[in-house]
Amino acid sequence: MKVLHFYKTYLPDSYGGAQQVIFEICEGTRRYGVDSEVLALSPHRTCSKNISSHRAHFVRRAAKLASTDLSMSAIGRFRELAAEADIVHYHFPWPLMDVAHFLARHGKPSVVTYHSDIVRQRLLYPLYKPLMHRFLSRVNVIVATSPAYVRTSPVLQLYRDKLRVVPIGIGGPDLDEPDPALLAYWRARVGGGFFLFVGVARHYKSLNVLLEAVRGTELPVVIAGAGSDKPYAKRQRIGSQFGNVIYTDAVSEADKAALLHLCRAVVLPSALRSEAFGIVLLEGAMHSKPLICCELGTGTTYVNVDGVTGLAVPPGDAVALRDAMRRLNADPEQARRYGRNARKRYLELFTAQRMASAYAGLYAEAVGAFARSRRACAA
Repeated sequence: MKVLHFYKTYLPDSYGGAQQVIFEICEGTRRYGVDSEVLALSPHRTCSKNISSHRAHFVRRAAKLASTDLSMSAIGRFRELAAEADIVHYHFPWPLMDVAHFLARHGKPSVVTYHSDIVRQRLLYPLYKPLMHRFLSRVNVIVATSPAYVRTSPVLQLYRDKLRVVPIGIGGPDLDEPDPALLAYWRARVGGGFFLFVGVARHYKSLNVLLEAVRGTELPVVIAGAGSDKPYAKRQRIGSQFGNVIYTDAVSEADKAALLHLCRAVVLPSALRSEAFGIVLLEGAMHSKPLICCELGTGTTYVNVDGVTGLAVPPGDAVALRDAMRRLNADPEQARRYGRNARKRYLELFTAQRMASAYAGLYAEAVGAFARSRRACAA
């Protein structure tokens, strides 16, 4: 079976939760006989390249409007690649994708992974809403990444008849030890027992709340990542104001593993529903670390069960976040129990193999149902 994934950006041009999910699905479903390709836009060039064991195609981005990547030439390329696929897998939201679906007229069964509601573009949302609902009503299957998001998304509530839940998964049951040299490097640079944030510093990550929570405290924090919300000048000011906060640039997977090994807990202060899942929480759970996040009605507290795998606090509440961090800092044994529970929950629900198996089954189901529908229409 051949599957075409379609999303606005992909590795290595852009790193984020949706891109990581696409990568894990492409790699993981190979063992089930699925041959995956990806089509995305690139700020640099039009080209095709191998990404691990699957093929990625890029069309140069022509413009960017209201956080939406645009390229009309991508629609023609999408039509060509969709014609060779057995199923098209969309990753929502991206308005150009909706347009391409109708203009390409590919006639293939379609799956949508619904990564997030539209949260930030509230002024433009009423204009996009009719197209969005037309698109979602026409696709064959919509996949939510957690039961919590199904319960709290007003959009998903309208499509329960075609809705499935497939939790995001990463890695596997075996956990490699961090590279000793990298471990020594990071231990010398940042120490140990700190609270770790990893990710692109987008607006909804609410790093300002994390900084307010640790201002004037003894709580050590490492913030690893990049993003427009964290320019160099801002890092310099923070470095002079917060002796307990260390900023790093974006880190490699190997560096991240070392930091996860050394930290006391993973903290995700995101305060908006744009944080639909929080893959960094999975990374912490995979490494047996306790978790701290906000209760958003999304996948964050599906991964991190309050009082079981860590602590959940009200969004935007710096005082509550500080109290949660202090609780874990003051009770290492409780932190270790949360970490063990987090690892257990990860193994039960959130491995990449489990996600890949679910998607392979869903693809087979969608293709079979589509073929039966075609035969019924022809009869």
